[in-house]
Amino acid sequence: MREQVEKALDKIRVALMADGGNVELVDVTDDGVVKVRLTGACGACPMSQMTLKMGIEEALKKEIPQIKEVINV
Repeated sequence: MREQVEKALDKIRVALMADGGNVELVDVTDDGVVKVRLTGACGACPMSQMTLKMGIEEALKKEIPQIKEVINV
């Protein structure tokens, strides 16, 4: 599943990089939790939690239904 998540994140990275940020995949657990690290402008942005849940998590769940949650570590 990790490879699927990386491919899906590559699609999302384009938008994040346009705003000076990025997302790094840290881990994918067996129970469907994806752990990421927001970097660059996204790491310090006050809207990063919204980006994480409404943007990254929703996009990943749409593409990979087995994903239960995306968390920032």
